[in-house]
This record gives sequence, C-alpha cells and structure tokens, in this order.
Amino acid sequence: MIHSKIKHISFYLPNQILTNEDLGVLFTEKKELIYKSFGIKKRHIREQNQTGSDLAFLAAKDLFSEFQDFDKSKIDFLIFCTEGLDYKAPTSSSVLHHRLGLSQNCGCIDMPMGCAGYIYGLSLANAMIVSGNATNVLLLVSDIPTSVIHSQDFDLRCIFGDAGAATLIQETENEGIGKFIFGNDGEGAKNLIVERGSTRFPIDEEWIEKYKGEPQYLAHGKMEMNGLEIARFSLQRVPTLLEETLKKNNLNFEDVDLFVFHQASKFILSALQRKCKIPKEKFYEYYENVGNTVSCSIPIALKNAQFEGKLKKGDKVMLLGFGVGYTWGGTIVEWA
Repeated sequence: MIHSKIKHISFYLPNQILTNEDLGVLFTEKKELIYKSFGIKKRHIREQNQTGSDLAFLAAKDLFSEFQDFDKSKIDFLIFCTEGLDYKAPTSSSVLHHRLGLSQNCGCIDMPMGCAGYIYGLSLANAMIVSGNATNVLLLVSDIPTSVIHSQDFDLRCIFGDAGAATLIQETENEGIGKFIFGNDGEGAKNLIVERGSTRFPIDEEWIEKYKGEPQYLAHGKMEMNGLEIARFSLQRVPTLLEETLKKNNLNFEDVDLFVFHQASKFILSALQRKCKIPKEKFYEYYENVGNTVSCSIPIALKNAQFEGKLKKGDKVMLLGFGVGYTWGGTIVEWA
C-alpha cells in the first residue's frame, strides 16, 4: 500500500528583527508587559518589498541546499500556501515553480489557508501521493502578517512574525502521514480578518488618506483580531479536534509521542495544554524567538523539535492547525 511521509523540512526567517526592546521604545507604558503577556522575545520582519513567495523561495533554496542528495527535477507537484499571494493571476505557485527551476511535468496550486494551512497542504500532498498522481510533492508555506498590522496595534505587533517554510513529502511503503480531520465555521470569519486590499473592499482614496502615515498606507489591508473570541474558539474546538484525530487514526491518547499545535500564542497554548491534559514533556512549543508565523508555525516547530532531539524516527506526532476562517484540521504523522 502506498503512503506518504515528511522527508525534510527547512525554513527561512527574514534578517530584520523586531525585539521587545524595540517595541518598548514605541509602547513605553506597556514595555514590561510584552514578554510576560506574550512569551515572545523577538519576531522576524520581512523587508518592505518582500512577498510571501520570496520567503517561500528562500526556504525552498535552503531545503535543496540541506538535502543535496535529492534531485529537484523529481518534484511532480508544488503546493504554495499563503494569505499574501503575489497576484490575482497568475498563481504564485506558477511563479515559484519557474523561479525554482522545477520540471514542466509538475503541477502547481495556491492555497490561501492561514493558520490551518500546513495541515491542509499536507492533506493535499498526501492525497496526490496515495492516489498515485505524484511521488514527490513540495509544500511551501509562507505568511507576512506584519504587512497588514497597524504600527500602533500593540497586541498584533507583539504576537506576529513573518517566515517561510518548505517541506518535501515523498511516497513510501511504510506508515507516514495518517488520516485527516477537517472543519470550518465561517461565522467566525469576522473575528480575525484583514480589512480592505482585495476584491470585495478594495483600497480607495479615503483609505489612503486615513492611513497616509503608515508604511505604504497599509496598501495590503489592516488586520483586525478579536482576541477573546479567537481564544474562545480555540479552547472550545481544539480539544474536540484532538479526540477526533485520535479516533480517525485508531490511536489512544497515550500512543502519541509529541503534540505540535499551531503556535497561536502563549495564552492559547498554555490553556490548551492544561485543558487537554497533555504532559508538558509531550507538548512542544516554539514561538519565543519567532512569534506566531501563521501557516509556518507547525513546520518551524517540527524542525526545531527534531534539532533538539525531541523527535526520533518512528515517533507518532499529532499536528493540529486552527485559526482564521474559522478553519481547523488535524492529522497524525509517523516521523521518518
């Protein structure tokens, strides 16, 4: 029977860094609250003209450099997940395909999925492979949330960082990526939304005048988040998602060696760890030096868990993504 596995992960973080000291200069009266409230020391910020596809491209270059035994001409499908697409048309994945010099016998698709994007991307890659339509899939995820954050929005500037990540998924005869659970509740869309900058509500003269003091007058839109409602959604939905993912994969709670959730925030992760009664040694967190990197948070966490020796071959890892949409998804991966 054909299965799929995660073969290699690389990620790229922009060189520009926003530290708590930097934020303390801007928000003097709140500087003592930053680390205590958010558990984050620094975030990486894209250069002004860098797009999500630029960060994904650099992550992919790192992957090919780190995994030199792999021939990139064998990639037969490219998935690009971002909420910051380069164009309305063509697909950004097509542009990335050309920049990376991939074979013309390689399909491409864009997925603007946000916080659950990595799970959805894995599911599509897995489906392509187990159906016999691909043997090597390159999943690129990248988000640049700082491009849609107002300079005076304390909470959002503390939480979010930019990043790109690349994952090579391959065909295997052994167990690898398991079965998936998906969910969506569009009623929560208003609680985490980027205002303006797209088809329904494009930027107009009034917007430009209102935000003329902001970098690029917030030309990509402005993120608005109801933190209380996002936390409520996460604490209500994720424990159920965990149980459903275990059941779908015929596993017991004790069978899971490591739990890696979307790295939403210190508050949400701490509350979920307690509510789901996950032992701390099995609950992996990595946001202190990168913040919430949206679709990149899970692959960055996986890569660092592997580097720290907390992931070994054969380990069963639960991956849960949840957030903007509201959208959620989960799976079990047997680490290769």
